[in-house]
Amino acid sequence: MALALVLVIEGLFYATIPGQVKRMMASVLPVPDGTLRLGGLLAIVLGLMLVFALRG
Repeated sequence: MALALVLVIEGLFYATIPGQVKRMMASVLPVPDGTLRLGGLLAIVLGLMLVFALRG
């Protein structure tokens, strides 16, 4: 279910604002791998916290 929702949300971005998505992707290229990795890890932690908080 969660994967399906991710696909819906991502699909909405590609369908409604493709130009902005392309610009955002291009702006990420110069960001160091470590910074992207840290951002990904923080997103994982925040997502897990939300899942546990919402599930009670």
